[in-house]
Amino acid sequence: MSVIALDAGSPHILDNPAWAALTGPHAHFAERIGHAARYHPDVAPFHALSDDNAPRAWADLAALVGPGGTAAVRGITDAPEGWEVVRTGHGVQLVDTSLRAEPDPEAVRLGPDDVPEILDLVARTEPGPYLPRTVELGTYLGIRHHGRLIALAGERLHPPGWTEISAVCTDPDHRGRGLATRLVRAVAAGIKERGERPFLHAAATNTNAIRLYESLGFTLRRRTVFSLVRHTGAAALEETA
Repeated sequence: MSVIALDAGSPHILDNPAWAALTGPHAHFAERIGHAARYHPDVAPFHALSDDNAPRAWADLAALVGPGGTAAVRGITDAPEGWEVVRTGHGVQLVDTSLRAEPDPEAVRLGPDDVPEILDLVARTEPGPYLPRTVELGTYLGIRHHGRLIALAGERLHPPGWTEISAVCTDPDHRGRGLATRLVRAVAAGIKERGERPFLHAAATNTNAIRLYESLGFTLRRRTVFSLVRHTGAAALEETA
């Protein structure tokens, strides 16, 4: 699997996409204390730090979640004092390098009224976390068969200049028809119309999905880890001078 370098040797906005989104285009969804932020709990389960290595950021995150509270963060394998890692999962981040984006005539825009059907499809296919207000994060498109929602894809994290494609899933009875490919291309068409670039994440173990995305024109940018950490209730780290 080849790896693409974007601005190699210098920090890139996709190194910390949740923070870039929560302090940028998605700021209206954010709950923030200083150097820590999170999405509203019924929008998305993600938290972000301005700097994973900054004691002040961890102190702000502790204030945000409270004693015993948990946070879903990226890039953390060893938690600082006052925190424990509950679980971790390895993932990959891929970016569009040669994706052919095009609208799909059968794709329909989904909204709040469609959330019960979306949640049912997500529960059966497990593409990743999806909450009652996730649909508000961006454009979500679906394909229906005899009125029933059978495939889904949409927009999630939105750092400036980039939009993440997420929740790509197809009902097991309708797989093998290229529905996911069509919806990824259709969602990407809307992203590119805004002058932005698509990217996405996948579990490192989901080799079938990774192969599909690479065949569509996505290239691996980096490997990462996603962790759930818990504030143990110990004294929060103090801001350093």
